[in-house]
Amino acid sequence: MAGWVFVRTLTEIAPGVLVRQSELFRTNSTIVTDGGRCLVVDPAVTPADLGELVIGLRRAGLTPVAGFASHPHWDHVLWTTALGDVPRHASRGAVRVAERDRAELIASIEDAAPGHELEVCGRLTPIDPAATVVPWEGPEALVVAHDGHAAGHCALFLPGSGTLLAGDMCSDAEIPLLDLTQADPVGDYLAGLERLAALPVRRVVPGHGSIGDAAEFRRRVAADIAYLEQLKRGVEPADPRLVEPWLIAEHHEQVSRCAGLSEQPQ
Repeated sequence: MAGWVFVRTLTEIAPGVLVRQSELFRTNSTIVTDGGRCLVVDPAVTPADLGELVIGLRRAGLTPVAGFASHPHWDHVLWTTALGDVPRHASRGAVRVAERDRAELIASIEDAAPGHELEVCGRLTPIDPAATVVPWEGPEALVVAHDGHAAGHCALFLPGSGTLLAGDMCSDAEIPLLDLTQADPVGDYLAGLERLAALPVRRVVPGHGSIGDAAEFRRRVAADIAYLEQLKRGVEPADPRLVEPWLIAEHHEQVSRCAGLSEQPQ
């Protein structure tokens, strides 16, 4: 498998693209640089992680001028005042969910990673639905919107380096995790994968797990499609990512839910 793991330090994986991986959930924070300015994508995941991220940016001479949240789950909408009072962009769907479910979001943060500045967490700025790029003056970051994994999920593609910031998809550590509140969670996820697979990706940064090269990206897409197709057919997948107890529990819930969907009259 062509992948890399980084823990606790900012590492340049492509020109102008820095990644820091947290130990908790192997969560990746990505920084896109523009001289001394930067775009901060999905900063995570504990207060100590955010503190070290701030220190790393200062040492690198980087000042955040914008943020981006790939989707409205608690570990992707974190922030600290030390990163600055800057617009933190997200899709309108993600903003709507974050605002509607704010009490649940805050409770999840307090349960999993207590100590965050809760007032600034989940405070997102909706981008125009017609926007195709992140509204900032740095390197072009294409917005790839879909509803796989979560309503209003957005990946970012950096055409200058061929880097895909995939949000919570294309992971070597996690199976596809579906939004089971939607009418067609498998279809939504497959549609999202189709959009990502059409991009000229040279490296992929998942929300959780290892960074991979182009071949590894294609392998992950194929593995995710295989898992979802087996889920649709009611076949138990032999997926090597089904190791952690919480992932196995999520898998069983998805099996149950998808079986219920397939039994509904068409």
